[in-house]
Amino acid sequence: MTSDLAARIRRAQASEQAPGDAETAEANRNMSGWNRGMRLGTEFIAAILVGAGMGYLLDLWLKTGPWLMLVMLMVGFAAGVLNVVRSAAEMNRAAPRPTAAIRVPDDEEDE
Repeated sequence: MTSDLAARIRRAQASEQAPGDAETAEANRNMSGWNRGMRLGTEFIAAILVGAGMGYLLDLWLKTGPWLMLVMLMVGFAAGVLNVVRSAAEMNRAAPRPTAAIRVPDDEEDE
């Protein structure tokens, strides 16, 4: 009875991880530097464009001139920076750890 319960608990804990998390981690691990840079750049630019577009549409609807577009442009910029920081942290977590062969020696190791 307890072994059946323990097996069910192990299965539940193994399935606790979302199915997309493993795929995302594997994709981030296999990205080259160029791909990482392009992903971060497009996320940043997309957030700015979405913010500016929403501000422009709100300006047209509320007849407020360029003010809402400028405010939403700044909000889009802040959202873009936040997206880039989160994505870069996710990529760094998924990246393989450097081995001793490619590790840069410290000053203490030179002595």
